[in-house]
Amino acid sequence: MNSIERVRNAIAGKPVDHLTCQPMLMQFAASYSNMLFIDYTKDGRKMAEAQLRVMRDFDIDVLLTCSDPAREVIDLAGDGSIEWFENQGPAIQEEKAALADKARLKELRMPDFDPKGRMYDRIIAEEIMRREAGPSASICGWVEGPLALAAELRGINRMMTDFSDDPEFARDLLHYCADVAILYADAQIAAGVDTIGMSDAAAGLLGPVLYKNFIVAEQMRVFTHIKEKHPGVITRQHMCGRITKLAEDFATLPVDIFEIDFPSDLAKIKAVVGDRVLSGNISTISDVFEGTAERVYDAIGRCHAICGKYFIVNCGCEVPPRSPIENVRAMVRYAKEH
Repeated sequence: MNSIERVRNAIAGKPVDHLTCQPMLMQFAASYSNMLFIDYTKDGRKMAEAQLRVMRDFDIDVLLTCSDPAREVIDLAGDGSIEWFENQGPAIQEEKAALADKARLKELRMPDFDPKGRMYDRIIAEEIMRREAGPSASICGWVEGPLALAAELRGINRMMTDFSDDPEFARDLLHYCADVAILYADAQIAAGVDTIGMSDAAAGLLGPVLYKNFIVAEQMRVFTHIKEKHPGVITRQHMCGRITKLAEDFATLPVDIFEIDFPSDLAKIKAVVGDRVLSGNISTISDVFEGTAERVYDAIGRCHAICGKYFIVNCGCEVPPRSPIENVRAMVRYAKEH
């Protein structure tokens, strides 16, 4: 059974030869491949090289193209708010946020996927991955979700106050960001990905009222578009932090895989989503980074016991770059043995 078949069977609740293992390897993949993360993020060929290496060396079930929050921002609004670091991801400087002046939103256009742009650089990586890994490998494309991109363009603190101070602007910005996500998903699917992951990392900072009133409808537009236009594509949602309180609403989304960060209550979310695939929930810090292989193995076992067959082995968020290699191998080992 190949990686795509294994994921599709898990989503459908059908038998698999073993659990799917899809750890979020970004900085770890670069470090393992002896490259600086700035090179990984700026050169799709480097990203493809590192992802192909960890897939083959660890026998994991995904090639992941998530890397940093600045791809869309730079192509849409320039790099004036971005600070680059040699061996970590680019950071967005809130005091220099592209939409510090709200009026600038009217000037922003849809991306044109310039071959020299950062959004297209991810597509280059995906094309290489598909060519090198073949048709049976699972490749996960990635888009910034409406809230994530809005916060990156506007600044997270401004965005949070916009919900009360200027709700009309907040809705306009979120709608624009969802439109960007839709176009970017289409472009990556055309490049050969079988899965689209969407990160709305800031959602964990919201209460259920704000999430329901502002965010879920725009997330719904993105995922509904993918399901209707690309019915065979797998959808994967990632929202960092404590999102248990949002489960009633995000369970309505047409998402195949929900990635659950470790601060969230997996059992409570499972009770809401039912027979849907859940992924992750083991601690990236105390288990994967600071723990032993045995601790990682046991932590996965606890999550598996909650989710049953609707489970994909992963940790709550990105595997830290200096995590012990044996801890990543423990994730794969658990998947192979169950």
